[in-house]
Amino acid sequence: MDYINEYNKWLNNNAVDEDTKEELLTIKNNDFAIKERFSKHLEFGTGGLRGIIGAGTNRINKYVVRRATQGLADYIAQNESQDGKGRGVVIAYDCRRFSDLFAFEAAGVLAANGINVYIFENLRPTPELSFAVRHLGAIAGINITASHNPANYNGYKVYWEDGGQLPPHISDVVQEKINAIGMFTPEVFNRQQLSESSLVKIIGEQVDNAYIEAVYSVAINTAPDLLNKSYKLVYTPIHGAGNMPVRRILKRAGFDNVFVVPEQEHPDSSFSTVKSPNPEDSDSFELAISLAKEKDAGLIIGTDPDGDRVGVMVRDSNNDYVALSGNQVGVLLTYYILSQKLKKGTLPQNASVISTIVSTKMTEEICKSFNVRLFKTFTGFKFIGEKILEFEKNGEYQYVFGFEESYGFLAGTHARDKDAVAASMLIAEMAAYYDKKCKTLLDIMTDLYNEYGAFAEDTISITKEGITGIEQIQQMMHRLREEMPKKFGDFDITAVRDYKTGMRYTSSKEILNKLDISKSNVLYFELSNGIDFAVRPSGTEPKIKFYFLAQAKTREYAIQLIRKLQNSVWQHLGL
Repeated sequence: MDYINEYNKWLNNNAVDEDTKEELLTIKNNDFAIKERFSKHLEFGTGGLRGIIGAGTNRINKYVVRRATQGLADYIAQNESQDGKGRGVVIAYDCRRFSDLFAFEAAGVLAANGINVYIFENLRPTPELSFAVRHLGAIAGINITASHNPANYNGYKVYWEDGGQLPPHISDVVQEKINAIGMFTPEVFNRQQLSESSLVKIIGEQVDNAYIEAVYSVAINTAPDLLNKSYKLVYTPIHGAGNMPVRRILKRAGFDNVFVVPEQEHPDSSFSTVKSPNPEDSDSFELAISLAKEKDAGLIIGTDPDGDRVGVMVRDSNNDYVALSGNQVGVLLTYYILSQKLKKGTLPQNASVISTIVSTKMTEEICKSFNVRLFKTFTGFKFIGEKILEFEKNGEYQYVFGFEESYGFLAGTHARDKDAVAASMLIAEMAAYYDKKCKTLLDIMTDLYNEYGAFAEDTISITKEGITGIEQIQQMMHRLREEMPKKFGDFDITAVRDYKTGMRYTSSKEILNKLDISKSNVLYFELSNGIDFAVRPSGTEPKIKFYFLAQAKTREYAIQLIRKLQNSVWQHLGL
């Protein structure tokens, strides 16, 4: 792509507004900056389009949003046998900069194409968008969000009629249609035209009420005698869309002692109280910890800006607050849901749990003990959503719970994306249930290690920004795939799963077998001494992610093995 030529097209095109042109003039003599913005187009990744806010083809802005929406509109029109135009598209957005603007730009393109639009009156969490697509019988949904990315990012997620993110066979076609569209060619209704159009409907309370009731239906122990309903917990929405629905569902579930972090209660597009609005980062909980100590709370729950991920901290015996990893929360919820459903006689005989190939192996042992089938997919909740849809069509299994190690959880089938609102309710329920038995979630985690084995995991993300960063990530993947050693330090490579080729082979590239799933740039190394690691480029952030998974006689030794392996991997990659 001729980035200088593309840059000049934007500067000289009458369709480009003056503010955008002024922004581009600030980089007029900066070749590197122009290349960063114009050497490629944003493309659909694991979570749709996601990028830095700004002018350019490799940025997120109203022109990129219009073009993407036109591609979706063309796909809907192509499949008119589904009455896609009449069924319409639901649009939601979070608290980020320009989220509301981008939402109405998308609505403007859809309306200009004669497609009905349902747009939320203000910010809503991602899982409610997924639910709304199903609830309203829409053909698709659009959510303007960059999830837990830093404040200078925004994004564009697309959902299909089942409420799940676009599966690859559809997103690939939509991407082809986007590629065929000129950047400034989509017709778009302005705000005045939208307000006067019969195609556009503003939605809010009715969908909210239906969503909350759907989430509440996932609760397991609702009887007051089973839970300590006086249990105290602190909640922080980290300035995002989870604030109202999480507080409402906790109230609906009977929790009256919920204390919300006041400094993080209201929307703030700059996320001014945190370094990054990511519940995976313990630094995001500094204010929550202070409030928890003041209120003598046993639990802290935090959701990310679009309300699909949730982080948890638990008070220990020293009155300190300890963060649970996404894997640990997933394990706790898996055990709690299966054990309680079995106890109540509501666990289906064909029950299933879905996780990912890079999530903890401890889930396998728990599912075995309940005679529940565990399925593993690639990272990205759209793959879990695809599996749920498959079960609904063939009736072979009933979905009970699913999770990713990256703090995403879904109980029930009301939504088809990770749901921090439902997860927050179940985490609070679980904590109050065990508190009634004088145990914390840390105590239960220890019990599970004793029962199922000492497992440990660690996920390391290495950020590589910009075009140069993409090249560095590609070089690391190439080195691991094509310059593979026989061993990493003291750990022999017993097998390698290359999910890009769909093959499992030895370190000498001798084929062992085909893999059940393929076509994703993931390498998974099976090593000696009960330890594995996987690596993949992130589909939503400028990162390469390493996943280390170990089982040993003790958890402490498993952690030692992980640290030792990490040093060997970093040495091989020159990090």
